[in-house]
Amino acid sequence: MRTVAVVLAGGTGRRFGASVPKQLQALRGATLVEHCATAFDRAPGVDEVLVVGPAEFADQIRRDLAGVGKLVGVIAGGVTRTDSTRIAIGWLAKRAEPGGAADRDCNVLFHDAARPLIDQQTIADCITALDEWQAIGVVVPTADTIVEVADGAFRRVLPRDNLARCQTPQGFRLSVIARAYELAGSDPDFASVPATDDCGVVLRYLPDVPVGAVPGSERNLKITYALDLAIAQALLPPA
Repeated sequence: MRTVAVVLAGGTGRRFGASVPKQLQALRGATLVEHCATAFDRAPGVDEVLVVGPAEFADQIRRDLAGVGKLVGVIAGGVTRTDSTRIAIGWLAKRAEPGGAADRDCNVLFHDAARPLIDQQTIADCITALDEWQAIGVVVPTADTIVEVADGAFRRVLPRDNLARCQTPQGFRLSVIARAYELAGSDPDFASVPATDDCGVVLRYLPDVPVGAVPGSERNLKITYALDLAIAQALLPPA
């Protein structure tokens, strides 16, 4: 089955503290978006790459990704992450309509542009996992003790053995994630309790669809603050 990698590069990255969105910050001569798109472009199991970014930076992103051979589009995202995912789903679904250029269903990998160090093994493992599961997410074990806090006080210590931290990519059959977002769109409470990732949308609206866990890597860190960019720089192999 065809696999499309969607790089989610919308948003302003306010916590990063820069005038340029963090996904367009440079990391050893390439933007974070370029690092992500290039990784999927090099992955043998990925057929196409779609980038969702801020409308005002779309032309810049297209120029930056001129060397990405599998790029099929750079489209404008929404206000929130889930808005951008929904827009990407609509774009892919439209291509899959009768007479379109794509198959009716496909596998989709959603990846945050803020994770520029995604590795080929993780991408390959996600694609393989989608042979068995209709929804998957990348996770790493938590080394820290996690507690539930309310009103400034500990409420309970959670059992660490059953906890993991989510990363991306998160992968789905297009038909499955499209249905989950269709149900979310018809739920008036969805906006008031928004999901922070796409696996959460599936768990919430398609509880009968199990979500497979794919082992990730501590190296696949998320760039949130300026210091994270320096850490990513240190993790890159020597030029």
